[in-house]
Amino acid sequence: MSRQDGSARQVTTDLTNDEGAHILHIDMDAFFASVELLDHPELRGKPVIIGHAEGRSVVTSATYEARRFGVGAAMPVSKALRLCPQAIVLPPHHERYTDYSRRVMAIFRDATPLVEPLSIDEAFLDVSGARRLLGTPATVGALIRERVERETGLTCSVGAAATKFVAKVASGRAKPDGLLVVPPAQTLEFLHPLSIRALWGVGAKTEEALLRIGLHTVGDVAATPLTTLRKAVGNATGVKLHELAQGRDTRSVVTSTAEKSIGHEVTFHEDITDPTRLRLELLRLADQVAVRLRKAGLSARTVAIKIRFDDFTTLTRSHTLAEPSNVGRRLYEEANDLFTALGIEGRPVRLVGVRAEQLLDGDGVMASLWDPDEEWRDAETTIDSLRARFGGTAVRRASMLGRGRGETAGGTRAPRD
Repeated sequence: MSRQDGSARQVTTDLTNDEGAHILHIDMDAFFASVELLDHPELRGKPVIIGHAEGRSVVTSATYEARRFGVGAAMPVSKALRLCPQAIVLPPHHERYTDYSRRVMAIFRDATPLVEPLSIDEAFLDVSGARRLLGTPATVGALIRERVERETGLTCSVGAAATKFVAKVASGRAKPDGLLVVPPAQTLEFLHPLSIRALWGVGAKTEEALLRIGLHTVGDVAATPLTTLRKAVGNATGVKLHELAQGRDTRSVVTSTAEKSIGHEVTFHEDITDPTRLRLELLRLADQVAVRLRKAGLSARTVAIKIRFDDFTTLTRSHTLAEPSNVGRRLYEEANDLFTALGIEGRPVRLVGVRAEQLLDGDGVMASLWDPDEEWRDAETTIDSLRARFGGTAVRRASMLGRGRGETAGGTRAPRD
């Protein structure tokens, strides 16, 4: 669920020169909540939370009215209701979300065959080839928005720009139900006033490092020497942020995403409540998934986790990476963030799983300007070589020592494809 709550909405309201702004990022507005409101039109304009009011349910989605109170995805519903006591809670219906996702993706593909889904409710489109038939990028974006609303009753926000990064930032600024075009010549004018959090890859730790050296906006990052950025946030991240702050992103829209996944999960002999032990298991599973990805010559766009509790309630969460990866440490970092966001510490867990989804050929490095996982990648490929030479258990993480061969924290492994 987007962190945007619509309070900083920015849209294109007049004719603009959109020549070259051929990449669209389309994001459905509060998708799960909007689908539920199709059956509850009387709740439009009110704060609505998708989840379960009872037990330890977490927020699946929320309307923009609820988000303005600080309600966010994966937050316990109990906390969300403390933030917004007047919110109405509706149960989720995941099969409906899948159905509507197929319908909107079909509308996207009617406009252009160059569609790259990022998740169930967002995608990149390259509309450079649609100009003769449909018109300019802004026209195509407007036509798609109109058709989505007419045929599904849902709204979406569209960002149009010369690069994926800027298009995605633009769609977030246009929320909800807006279109924002960033002409190539105005890219830096658009980017530079924004907060450093607008840059892909800037989470809490990176933000802290940048603030420590006095950088607050994208423009500040753009004006900082690369050597200074490297010292502050590391070589790979420094290069990435330097390029993005200059508006540079050479990635193209990729349509060949494989419709398969690689995952491992473990069922414990006894329920586990210790979060440290669960995180160790996530690390082990992420490593196993990464090894299989590298052996298959694949990388993952999306990381997902599965958590099953003692009462057999099962939660799944996923996140799409800014760059595809087959590095175990990257998969673990994403899995751990998803696990932490659930806020379930202390609740008995009987099964955990890690899955790599939206798989692509290659290691993901050649398609980008940087390798954000360079150091981890080098270490893990070295370990791959040692294991190939001396056996699968010849090299193990220090945190994994002390467990018997084939053991997974007292459970059984269940690799899935």
